Amino acid sequence: MTARPTDDLYVRYMKSFEDSTTHLGGCAACQAEEPCEIGAPIHERFARLQDAYLARQKQQRR
Repeated sequence: MTARPTDDLYVRYMKSFEDSTTHLGGCAACQAEEPCEIGAPIHERFARLQDAYLARQKQQRR
């Protein structure tokens, strides 16, 4: 049995999800939907990677 190659986009997407939820859990500003200076880029990275991953999934289904 051969190991599957690592899906770098998926790994980065899941890491950004973890980073975003971890930050959100401890930041009152971000919980109030007013991203703080530190949280904004974390949440933006997650959104970009999620969009890229979902777009690729959609493309692969065609």
